[in-house]
Amino acid sequence: MNKINDLCNFLDNSPVNFWAVESTRTLLEKNGFTQLEMRDQWSLTKGDRRYVVTNGSAIFAFIVGSDAPANAGFNMIAAHSDSPGFRLKPGCEMLCEGNIVKLNTEVYGGPILYTWFDRPLSLAGRIILRSDNPLRPISKLVKIQQPLLVIPHLAIHFNRAVNEGNNLSKQKDMLPVIALSSKSHRNLIRNLVAEYTNEKADDIIDYDLSLYNVSPATVTGINNEMICSGRLDDLSMVHAGLSALIDAAATSSRHTRVLAVFDNEETGSGTKQGAASPVLQHILRRITYALGGDETAYMRAVASSFMISADNAHGWHPNYSEKYDPTNHPVLGGGPCIKVNANCKYMTDADSAAVFAAICQKAEVPVQYFVNHSDVAGGSTLGNILTSQIPLRGVDMGAPLWAMHSACETASVSDHLNTIKAFTAFYEL
Repeated sequence: MNKINDLCNFLDNSPVNFWAVESTRTLLEKNGFTQLEMRDQWSLTKGDRRYVVTNGSAIFAFIVGSDAPANAGFNMIAAHSDSPGFRLKPGCEMLCEGNIVKLNTEVYGGPILYTWFDRPLSLAGRIILRSDNPLRPISKLVKIQQPLLVIPHLAIHFNRAVNEGNNLSKQKDMLPVIALSSKSHRNLIRNLVAEYTNEKADDIIDYDLSLYNVSPATVTGINNEMICSGRLDDLSMVHAGLSALIDAAATSSRHTRVLAVFDNEETGSGTKQGAASPVLQHILRRITYALGGDETAYMRAVASSFMISADNAHGWHPNYSEKYDPTNHPVLGGGPCIKVNANCKYMTDADSAAVFAAICQKAEVPVQYFVNHSDVAGGSTLGNILTSQIPLRGVDMGAPLWAMHSACETASVSDHLNTIKAFTAFYEL
């Protein structure tokens, strides 16, 4: 269970995207990876373990292969650091009757709103501090670990039909309360964060702060076969890819092995640190050029590469079987699953599905398939977005979950362990 304990710690230490990258960076550093800056000149040799951070919320790690990328290509796993939730708006403090203070928030992505009610919550993210260079302010991470907030639900006595359907206003119903009384609500958050980080409030120019569920990741089930936590989508896949890269690092490979953790998948990936940007393309080019290749070598490398786009899948729910495809619904505990869509919402085709199935067979891991019920529209993920930037062979896959985008999701312990095995086998090719 060591890997599951590691996963729980990783989830608990990664309440938001910035901290997911920091947790990843810390583990990479402990295992011999060193950081590169995009604005610097790169010099690489075979076997180098390096990583790049973008915006503090996306991270790209790689191990240089024994062969040039033009000859062996890149073996890549992609995942994302962000999860749906709530972010603080600027000037977020709102004073109510009785001096109760609530905070003005904006919904990020597509959370299941009512799962955030009546839970102890807190704040995490980053603050931006002034520096001597206006173009280069200082970024500092913030994670307030004590319970700080609650989004209180309305009592059933005031809404007798609450269990028959409850339409929620993101602006009215979902605002968290931070204090029952306050001498001054102005700059409450700025002053709180300044005190917590030992910074001067006047030096804080801005912030990216989000709410998070402080309840720790928990293993449950009569046989300890399930894990319940927020942010399993997609941090469980980040952890699986990271674990595999570290486990496989001692094994030499012809291929240059890459772990790409993007941000903003939950909002469409259309940012400089998202999968729709050229950030991965630029990094792969930089690697190729630093090893003596040119643009033709880069194109040859892409043609020889394979990507596993790892984003969790919808596990068959025992209470809602009618929501699932009758023949392609992965069950929790049945292994990682290949995601297929006829309208190309996923990058998977028969060729790439066969590759991943063969990898699972090599790792002695069971494999499943997920296809949407034909009357239910499916969303896209990293894979097909990336192929608009780079013409890669690749597969979309994920471990199945219950209650995806809930404040507390549920996954299978064995699925996570088997995903790590499959990823490790891929990196060891």
